[in-house]
Formats: sequence, structure tokens, C-alpha cells
Amino acid sequence: MAAIPNISRRSFIVGSAAVGGGLALGLRLPPFGPAVVRAADGAPEINAWVVIRPDDTVVVRVVRSEMGQGTITGLAQLVAEELECDWSKVVIEYPTPGESVRRKRVWGDFSTGGSRAIRTSHEYVRKGGAAARMMLVQAAANQWGVPASECTASNSIITHGPSKRSLSYGKVAEAAARLEAPKDVKLKDPKEWKVIGKPVKRLDTADKVNGKQVYGFDLKLPGMLNAAIKECPVFGGKVKSFDAARVANLRGVKKVLQVGDSAVAVVADHWWNAKTALDQLPVVWDEGPNAKVSSATIAEQLKAGLDAEQAFVGNQEGNAKAALAGAAKKIEAVYAYPYQNHACMEPMNATARYTPDKCEVWVPTQDGEASFAAVLSASGLPADKCEVYKINLGGGFGRRGAFQDYVTQAVRIAKEMPGTPVKLLWSREEDMMQGRYHPVMQCKLVGGFDSGNNLTGLHMRLSGQSILAAVRPAIVEQQKGRDPLTFQGVFDSGEHSFGYTIPNLLIDHAMRNPHVPPGFWRGVNINQNAIFIECFMDELAEAAGQDPLEFRRKFMAKHPRNLAVLNAVAERIGWSKPAPAGMHRGIAQMKAFNSFVAAACEISVKDGNKVKVHRIVAATDCGYAVNPAQIERQVSGSFVYGLSALFMQECTVKDGAIEQKNFDSYQSMRIAQMPKVETIIVQGGGDTWGGIGEPTICVAAPAVLNAFYKATGKRIRTVPLKNHGIELV
Repeated sequence: MAAIPNISRRSFIVGSAAVGGGLALGLRLPPFGPAVVRAADGAPEINAWVVIRPDDTVVVRVVRSEMGQGTITGLAQLVAEELECDWSKVVIEYPTPGESVRRKRVWGDFSTGGSRAIRTSHEYVRKGGAAARMMLVQAAANQWGVPASECTASNSIITHGPSKRSLSYGKVAEAAARLEAPKDVKLKDPKEWKVIGKPVKRLDTADKVNGKQVYGFDLKLPGMLNAAIKECPVFGGKVKSFDAARVANLRGVKKVLQVGDSAVAVVADHWWNAKTALDQLPVVWDEGPNAKVSSATIAEQLKAGLDAEQAFVGNQEGNAKAALAGAAKKIEAVYAYPYQNHACMEPMNATARYTPDKCEVWVPTQDGEASFAAVLSASGLPADKCEVYKINLGGGFGRRGAFQDYVTQAVRIAKEMPGTPVKLLWSREEDMMQGRYHPVMQCKLVGGFDSGNNLTGLHMRLSGQSILAAVRPAIVEQQKGRDPLTFQGVFDSGEHSFGYTIPNLLIDHAMRNPHVPPGFWRGVNINQNAIFIECFMDELAEAAGQDPLEFRRKFMAKHPRNLAVLNAVAERIGWSKPAPAGMHRGIAQMKAFNSFVAAACEISVKDGNKVKVHRIVAATDCGYAVNPAQIERQVSGSFVYGLSALFMQECTVKDGAIEQKNFDSYQSMRIAQMPKVETIIVQGGGDTWGGIGEPTICVAAPAVLNAFYKATGKRIRTVPLKNHGIELV
């Protein structure tokens, strides 16, 4: 299959009988009782990662999710590199999480988020490809009666060196599948790579262009009904009452029901009939105390945290408070960042079919295992009676990973219609008002200088929401109340470590958790932290009377890879030379998701408020670059998200509910507003694997804000810029 429609169950067969247990990677039955694990089409499975069809088609199994970022192509490259197969014959399929459970999680983690899909699975998927190649070579050697050491594999062909005989993979796949998997699997030296590091074409493009790709939004099953749902608009509220009789006889309506404590749904023959009836359904909500909350009250709650005594420390060097107390000059600034919605083009949806003996769900999800867990919980059935079929996503950005509320709802509705598949599709309004939002945050920064204008101390106080406190409280408990994720980009060590060495430093967080549910929004906390620290670095540079680039370099001697990407964008943008007439430049850098990123931009400003971003130069050091072309696309795409957030996007709260209900009040930048993006892939050295999808999103906003100050002399410390009358043109 070429497009992974995922609308039917994937079976794995041993011999001629379907089995649930399967065989784990690295295990084959002995030769006196051979059994071959087969794919649904009967082709032999060489191991859990590779199926070879008789026509030499190579099926690579991928469990991470595709949502436009190119993950399935990158993972296939990793397997194909070690497999030594013909790339033109590679296709992809998704194993199901149910099958993974039955095979003792042979495929590992299904989660696709945190820019982790490739960087945390590269070793074991490559070993899957390498082990399959070794088995294919051994099978050919056995057929010829020669040592495997005399045989080589390339482009799906095995060749015996001395005799020049050759066999294709498809000819020996059956025999290879009967062999015991090798215990010692050696991976190639990166210098030998032929597929990894090449800009190969994506495997999913053709089916998206010709319309063959099936999304959850499009899915149709025989006899399927459709559901629309409405949850209490005030988070924490409940259903008090509703009058089902008022809409029960409307066109196409099959059922009106309550879903959980806080939602009502209508099931109908067509979705529009369900939505129309739901819009007319009288519902009385018990909104609870959160109905009194507004953006203003939340802002006051966070403001109090800026000077609170209690705070969790994320990074500390020396004695920042003493250094600031003795400073000859101090610079202080307060920044703020709003709630933001993922706003996926495809709203939340899932299709469920429930019987007392089986519950199946078809769903666009970033984490098949999380969806599977939600199905088990909502259905009340054991794992061997549940299954999830993953479909490519029409956008995810973090909303479809840890949060499986829409899956739970779909199963609960389907349980009321046993034996009938029901597709639950959220309206755009429901999607906007029931998000898991980028957390709200304020930040107070204070820098101190001695009499020689040397920076002697910096205190960065964050005040705002913790994602982990809401989503994974066990981690916060282990950290004795601290959310380490809050410090992304400014932490003391690890994949989000601070990129400067400052003699006296304190970065801490006063946790303030309003009732609006936070979530992992593409890039997560690097987005606001990059604005806070990188814009303030420009403020400090100005106070010291120094160039922003030169000022940063003074604190980066111990951060060579941060410095390398910063220098790369500065050189490409021409920082050392005057900007073209009417142009103004800004710069920013950060380490995020184990990658080092920087951006430099050129903007012009007309009439004081009309901003044109002409050019952004972006440098990324992600260690090993699996697909350079895809890196360029990801960097450009991240700037769409980052610049849209900077200029336009904010979710505000009134009477406890989100005010923005559709794209008319929550906009995204248009194609004509997109700047030219120049991507530089920096080879920083070291055996490292970094993320791509999220890191660069964070450096666009501070670079533009710094350039805007140069153009206008105005420091903007709260976003989006539309609130200041500033528009992107």
C-alpha cells in the first residue's frame, strides 16, 4: 500500500492461521517446526519492521504518526539504509497498538511529539533494517551453499561475489523469514550512508495530491452514523439539564444523549443534521465558580507571582540576588505570553464501533497507544477485545497526543448504538473552545551591570501555568512540585539548556494554574522563553552600549554549537554590513529538543505599524540530518506557526470560557505574508540526534521583535502584535 488509508484491520498471520501473539523481533521458531509471520496479504515478515513481497516491494512498518512533518519518510530512510533495499519499492504501513500489545510492544513507543519520532527511535529501527538484511543475505547464501561472508546486498539484490550469482529480496524472503534473527547486529558507520542524509522524495505526497489519502474527517464505513457534540463552554462545568424531546424528531436524528458529566451529543444520519439539531437543543449548564474567571483576573493572578517569595528554581549560578543588589545599574522588563489554540485544519474526530465483544476505533492520533488506552477505559473491555486503526492526521501540533478526550467521547457515544459505527466530528467552534491551550505566562527579567557596563547578574522570574501539573502530575510530584518543562530553552542542562554563561544567574518559576486546561503546543515553552530571554538580551546589549550580536558572543564561549548557528545566520544575513535601505535586522538563538537553532531577519515597517518580514535566515544544528529537504520544509513551516502566533493569535477568557470560536477571530498568516526563508544546516559535530519540527519555531518571534525595535524605537513585550495595532503585510 502506498498511502496508509488505515481503514481496515491489519492482520498478522503465522502459517495459515491468524494469531494474536505473533513473534517478537529477534525470535524465530526452530527449523524442525518452521512458522512464518505473515502480513495480511500473505507476504512474509522478515522481522517486525520489514515485510518483503514476492514482487520485491518492501513494506516498512512505522508506528510514529504522520501529520505533515515527513516522519514516516524519515523513519523509512533509516530502515532502508540498513536494509540496503531499492528505495523506489518502499511503502509504509502502520501496525496497530493492539497488535503491539499482543506482541509485547515489539515496536516500542507510538508517541509522536516533542520532535522525538526520529531522534529517540533511530537506533532500534535501523537495527530492524540491518537484521532483516542479514537474514536475507543468509537465506541467499544457504540457497547457493556458500558462506554469507561472500555475499553482499545492495538495492534489494543479493550478489555472491565469486560466482556473480544474484537473487532479489523477493526471491529469498520466504526462506529468510524462517531463520533465527541475528543476535549481534552492527550498524553502518555514518560515512557509509547512502539514503540517510539524502533529500529523497516523501512517500505520502502522491496520495495527498491525487486525493487518495483518507483522513479521519473523510472516513466512511458501511451503515455509519454521525455525531456532533457540545461540551460545557466553561471548563469544569457540567450538564444540568437538556430537553431531548425538542430535537428528537428533527430530520435524520437517531439519538440525543449526555456524554459524561459535561457534554451532550446528537447522533444522526448525516453530520449536518446532527449539528443542526444540536444547535437547537436546549441545554442548561452548571458552569460552577469558573464562570467568574476572565483574562483580566488570570493576568492579576500571574502578576502576583512575579514578586512572590516562593518559586521553583530551574537554573542557578552564583548569587544573582546579591549581584543585582550591588549593581551599579539595573535594567528591568516584564513580558507576557497568551493562551493559544492548536487550530488544526482537521477538527478533532474519531469513528467508533462497539459491541459487547469488540470495540474498534479509527482515529487520527499522535499516539496510537494513548488512543488505545482511552478505548480500553471508555469501553470497559479488555485489551484483546479492543483495537485502534491510526489514520494520518490533518494537523496535530500536540493536541492529538496526550489528550484523547475526543476518543473517549466517540466510544461513549458508540456504546449507546451497539454494532453501528459512529463518527464523532467536532465543529470548528467546539474545537476552538475545547482546546488544550498553550499555557499563559508572564516573565519579569532584571539584569545588573557594574560600573564598567559588564553584566554581573540576571534574574528571570516566570509566573504562569504548568502543563505537567495538569497532564502528568506524577512528574511534578517527583520534582517536589517543580515543572521542569517550564524551563525549556533556559534550563541548567539537557536538551533545552541555556545558551549563555552568566556569572550570577537565577531562573525560577512561580506556578500559577488557572482553570483553562494547558497543553503541549508546537514547541511548547520555548516559544515564550525565547521571546523573554532573546528580546531582553537585546535590551541588555543596548544598556551596555554594545551590538546585540557581539554582546551575546561574550557569554557563549562555553556554548560552541549555540554560537555556531548564531554566527551562521549573522554571516548569511550580512550582519557586519549595513542593512539595505529601509530594512532592519533582528537576531535570536536557542537550544531546543537537542537541536541548536538561530534566526536572523530583515523587516521593513510602513506607517509605524505595517510590518513586512522580507527574509528570515535560519540555522539548525540537529546533529545527523536524515532528510535535508524535509528539514528545509519543516523550518519554513515552523515560521508560519511562529509568525502567526506573534502577530495574530490569542485566546482570551470571558465568563470562564474561550472567546475565539472560529478563524475569523483566530487567524493565521496568508501565503502573501510569508517571508523568504533560507535554511542553513550546520554540522556541529558529535554523535547526536536533535529534533526538527519544533525548535526553529521559537526564534522567529524574538528576531522580528528585535528588528521592530530597531525600526521604530518601540519595545513590544506582550503578544500578539495585533493588540498593539501592528499588522503583518
